Parts: sequence; C-alpha cells; structure tokens
Amino acid sequence: MELEVRHLRALCAIADAGSLHKAARQLGVSQPSLTTQLRRIEQALDGELFLRERTGCRPTPFGRAVLGRARPLLAGMAALVAEARAAAQEPRLRIGSTASRALPGWLRRLRRRLPATETSLLVDVSANALLKLVAAGQLDVAFVHEVDGCPLRIPPGLEPRVLVEREPQFVSLALDHPAAARPVVDLADLAGDRWMVDPSVDGEQDGLHRVLTEAGFNPRFLHGDYHTAASLVVTGEAVAPCQPTSGPREDMAIRPLRGDPLGVRLLLVSRPAADPAGAVGPVGPAGEELYEDLLAAYREVALGALPYRAWLERTRSPLLTGP
Repeated sequence: MELEVRHLRALCAIADAGSLHKAARQLGVSQPSLTTQLRRIEQALDGELFLRERTGCRPTPFGRAVLGRARPLLAGMAALVAEARAAAQEPRLRIGSTASRALPGWLRRLRRRLPATETSLLVDVSANALLKLVAAGQLDVAFVHEVDGCPLRIPPGLEPRVLVEREPQFVSLALDHPAAARPVVDLADLAGDRWMVDPSVDGEQDGLHRVLTEAGFNPRFLHGDYHTAASLVVTGEAVAPCQPTSGPREDMAIRPLRGDPLGVRLLLVSRPAADPAGAVGPVGPAGEELYEDLLAAYREVALGALPYRAWLERTRSPLLTGP
C-alpha cells in the first residue's frame, strides 16, 4: 500500500478530532471504514499510530512523528491547489514568437492595453514547433515567419493572419567586404562567400539553397546559431541572411539584396474564437487590438532601421502610411 494525500488527511482528522467516531463524521465516511483505513496505514508504516482508549484516540510517539511530517505536506498541497485555482481564474496571454525586434514594443503595448493580464513569452527558432504548442493549447498565439517556398505546417483548425505579406531578407557582411561599399548588394557579389545559417530555423537553409542555386551558384553553408553567425560575419568568414529590422552595428554592414530574392511572410496564428481553451489573445475579444499593437510595434522598428526604411520608401510600402 502506498500512502496518498487522503491517508494523511485521515490521520490528521483523527488526531484533531480525538476519536475515530468524530473524525469519520468530519470526513464523511463510516467509522468502520475509517478504522479499516487506519489499520492499513499502520500496517504500511509498520507501526502503531494511535492508542485506542475508552475516551478516544491519542497519537503514539511514532504517530506524533508521522503527523509532524504529514501536516506540512497537507498545508503545501492546499496552498498549491489554491494558487493553481487562482492562476486559472486570472486573465493570461501566452505568446510564442520567432526572433523579432518588434517583440519589446509589442509587449509594451500589451502591458498598457491589458494591465490585469499575465503575459508570458516563449521565443523559439522553429515556427513549426510554436504552431504545435498553439494547437495543443499551451500557447494562445504565435508570431512566426514563413520562408518563401517553404510553407509552414499549420495544424488544422488554427487561424493564420498575415501581418506582412512579404518581408525582404537583407544580408549581413563584414565591413571590409567589397560589396559592403554599395547600398544594394547583388547576389553575384557574394558568389564566393560561405553562407551562415541556423539549421533549426524552419525553411531557412532550403529557401536560401533554392535562391542561390537558381542564381547559378554552388552554395556553401556553415551551420550555427545567430550569435555564432554574427562573430563569423564580422571576421569575414561568412555572410548571412538577416531581418531588415536588424539594428545598426559598428562592426557589421547590413544591406538589401537587389531584386529581393529572399523573403518571408509574417503571420499571427491562433486557435479559432470558438475554442474553449482560448484566453485573451486573438481568439478572444481583444484579438483585433493585439494584431494592431503588433503591427504598430513592427512598423516602429521597421521605420527605425534606416536601410529598411530606405527600402520601404523605394518600394512605396504601405507601412510608411500606417496609423
């Protein structure tokens, strides 16, 4: 027999009531049933817990030792249940996202709009992994990017909403790279370079391989995360695709590619509004406001990145005239 919470609760009830009869009444069970349960507990612990007397029950020294351990456990369990119930009743918004410089501005706006809502953030390089979490009810919404030609595996029932139909991907390269002297870089200028990619980013290497192959190159790749990529780019060991919202760096050049051969689509994905697992995200009444806040945050960083702003002006992007 393994002791359970109900067994500890029964022991404490007997000790507090001072008799099996009173304890059984408090627990809502019959006295014979409680007596049998106590006998089994004592057998499992291999010791007598209570002295049965004509006036009631009182703990043995061994019983007092067991009760001394049982009471804190029951108190901790009660606190856990109370906290879990309170958390379940509090408004919450669980956000998942691939890397984006728009996140701080989005969270800042959400904090102002939903001050009573507990907001959490999970950043993952894999958009498909985040979408699975939304489908499983572990996230309320995911802000993800989809590489050109490499569609995401959006689980059935989720609702994607397009934030930006096509965001061009720029290239980061060393300051002394010959192509860094030009405001716009041709792919041909990078024919002899190795490209740094993160293989865990869904579609990144496949999309880049397709573009470079179509341009007549034999792509050469290095694999690593974003931090490794930055260190190799700075030293001239590689070039790497990057988001156009990337901030300026004194040790690295960020340039658009002529003809914008690399691009991604930015999506906000959630469960449908009728899903009972939904919270206050796009599945709830604040959905439109959440989308608008994200768009405003993205526009803020887009216009603040000078190379990207120049691209937006050159292409007459609607982001220039947004709210």
